[in-house]
Amino acid sequence: MTVHTFDFDLTMLHLNAKWAFTTRRVNHDDVAGLDPAVALGIAGDLVLCEIIEINQHQKIQLASGRASTSYLGDKVVLCIGDRYAPDQFEGAARITTSGADLLAGGGVVGTMEHAHARMVEPTKLRPIALLTDRAGDVINIARYSLREREIPDHVTVIGVFGASMNAGKTTAAVSLAHGLSRAGFSVAGLKATGTGAFSDFNAFEDAGVSAMDFTDAGMPTTYRMPMDRIEKGFETLVGTAATNGADIVVVEIADGVFQQETQEILAGSKIRDRLDAILFATPDALGAVGGTRVLADYGLKPFAMSGKLTQSPLAMMEAKIATGIPQLSREDLCTPASVMAVTSPILRTPNVSLNTTVEEMTAA
Repeated sequence: MTVHTFDFDLTMLHLNAKWAFTTRRVNHDDVAGLDPAVALGIAGDLVLCEIIEINQHQKIQLASGRASTSYLGDKVVLCIGDRYAPDQFEGAARITTSGADLLAGGGVVGTMEHAHARMVEPTKLRPIALLTDRAGDVINIARYSLREREIPDHVTVIGVFGASMNAGKTTAAVSLAHGLSRAGFSVAGLKATGTGAFSDFNAFEDAGVSAMDFTDAGMPTTYRMPMDRIEKGFETLVGTAATNGADIVVVEIADGVFQQETQEILAGSKIRDRLDAILFATPDALGAVGGTRVLADYGLKPFAMSGKLTQSPLAMMEAKIATGIPQLSREDLCTPASVMAVTSPILRTPNVSLNTTVEEMTAA
């Protein structure tokens, strides 16, 4: 492989460039060169860009977990990737020397294809070069993926699906993980699909549970990724959580039930086959009815519903009458007695350290 030379100080790259969340597993010492052939980049490749116009995304989510305000002329290290976000942008993992779009503040760059009406133009970037190693090979975050692992039989895996983007999935998943942790279990929170960003990752950690996502499995996003790679990432993440001591793993699946990868997961996949139960998040009663019918078409029924629906007592009443499925608010999911009442039947291994009964927790 030919090692490309480029008129850019690599020391300045390490010291002054802003490295986005999607690059957080990269060993900076591996970067030894820059390749200006940015149009040859593929999903997951690291690319150095300059911010030339600040629009929709005005901050970069850094690998350190902090949001950094963007300025014209900032140099940023991002991952090329696709994006699916009905409320924001759909974009392709495609860039050229003439320009590119910041598709997600977590550090995904590509070309915007469709935008929600309320979005302004994406923040504009000038791709400078792909990052290369000492052999001249372009660095892709796939090389930093966690080691592949299998999922042991004793671990309970609960999937959290939603009717749509912004249905309240993350709040539901995080609250469920927190409630089970308070009940005495060792819990891990994972995001198996979506677009790289630190908000969901941080939310799990704020709830007191360990967190990982698909970037730990070497993918900047899962949109347009082959299903076998997404399945392998799921198994690696859950298996790693189990190796680290988790009894229960709560797995959030991004976006809604009509998103293409989510449909593939539901229709028949290693992910679906390993889920012990499903919690469903929905924004309203109609979403509850429609969502449960979609799940029923796949032969699935959630053990409970949550999401923005639970902010409205009237919506909850309508959904309960229409579906007969229990609804649990954020507060319910965070409460050990409430969460154990609905999850006890699905747990593969009872928590032998938890001697308090549901009745005793309720009384307390």
